Amino acid sequence: MEEIKEQGRKLWQSLWWPALFVALLWAVQGVQELFHLNWRIYGVLPREPIGLRGVLFMPLIHKDWGHLLANTPPLYFLSAMILFFYRKVAFRAFAFIYVLTGLAVWLLANMSIPFLGLTGERGFHIGASGLIYGMVAFVFWSGIFRRSIKAIALSLIVVFYYGSLFLGILPGQTGISWEGHLFGALAGILVAFWYKQDVERDDLKPKPSWETEDELPPSSFFDADIFQKTKEERRRDSF
Repeated sequence: MEEIKEQGRKLWQSLWWPALFVALLWAVQGVQELFHLNWRIYGVLPREPIGLRGVLFMPLIHKDWGHLLANTPPLYFLSAMILFFYRKVAFRAFAFIYVLTGLAVWLLANMSIPFLGLTGERGFHIGASGLIYGMVAFVFWSGIFRRSIKAIALSLIVVFYYGSLFLGILPGQTGISWEGHLFGALAGILVAFWYKQDVERDDLKPKPSWETEDELPPSSFFDADIFQKTKEERRRDSF
């Protein structure tokens, strides 16, 4: 019974925290629309000092309601999945993916690479898509690195539902921060590798009974004195 209550509390918390984060995103978008604000300038502007603030604000800001609506279901579902199944590292993994994605975009996005057709146009990067890609990669690669049945099953679920997302890391997509997607995915892989040894409590296999039983003192298959008796003594014992 206590175990059921514990699982219930765990499920509730796993659903509650992502709901708070999604509510924050919707509140930010609501204020932006209500007061006709343009908070795009608080996104990441690569290699500009002022653009560093976007490391904190980029996932919170969206272009419009359509952009936010597209990000809300995967953001909520993946956050809840990680909180429930990877509770031991969930908050740390989320924070590292959040920050590493923003820093990588600030350092490397909007670069001019002619043979890839990239012109290095200046622009702000906004939206939680990079965070979503990071969480997808974290769950998938955790299955590969950890090799537990649970982790592998979760990675297969993510591939089934979100495998098509990885088309978004291809360069040259107008109006889409493909760099945010790419660096988010790479951050997720790095974090999955970093925390691969942090095994969850329910992944710990109980020791087999023969490993937990007290060791018996050494004994002989035959009675110790059987070979010490004389022929006459054994003959008497047989009667």
